[in-house]
Amino acid sequence: MLSLYYTPGTISVAVAVALEEAGLPYRAVRVDFATAEQTKPDYLAINPKGRVPALRLEDDTILTETGALLDYVAAIAPKAGLSPSDATAAAQMRSAMYYLASTMHVAHAHKMRGSRWAKHQSSFDDMTAQVPETMAACADFVENDILRGPYVLGDAFSLADPYLFVVCNWLEGDGVETAAYPKITAFMQQMKARDSVVTVKDKGML
Repeated sequence: MLSLYYTPGTISVAVAVALEEAGLPYRAVRVDFATAEQTKPDYLAINPKGRVPALRLEDDTILTETGALLDYVAAIAPKAGLSPSDATAAAQMRSAMYYLASTMHVAHAHKMRGSRWAKHQSSFDDMTAQVPETMAACADFVENDILRGPYVLGDAFSLADPYLFVVCNWLEGDGVETAAYPKITAFMQQMKARDSVVTVKDKGML
């Protein structure tokens, strides 16, 4: 059975949602950030980056990075239709995912992970203060350029949607008023109603 190493509320939850969408059995292994478990030798032996998610395959191969894990889920469960066969649609899906990974997730991380980029408390404070503005700019882009309909690809659900769902869950905590974004608001309501998200929430992963 697959084993997903996750922390509630983090981007690792997107992989759990995809696994549920694909109907794939998996064991959820919680990594406790509150006790810095991700920095301890046992977890570093699984993922030397000290981050989640990580996915252990049945042959003990370890995969990391959210986008790679989502692609893996789609590849081993093709009947779930999580990745479009059309090349243009697939590129649009990954364009959204790469933006979320390289820009929006990084903007969010400046609130709590300033030590990745600086050493002084004054720098951490400055980065934290900037988060509402940078995340609002990201939300503007999602609202106007990423969401092509009810989902990222319009009417079709894809890998990009669990990714976007988790990242947009961070907006309110980052000081962004989501009511100002009707497309994001509708998207989040739809996602919360999906069986996959309900199941993940019931498991205490959100």
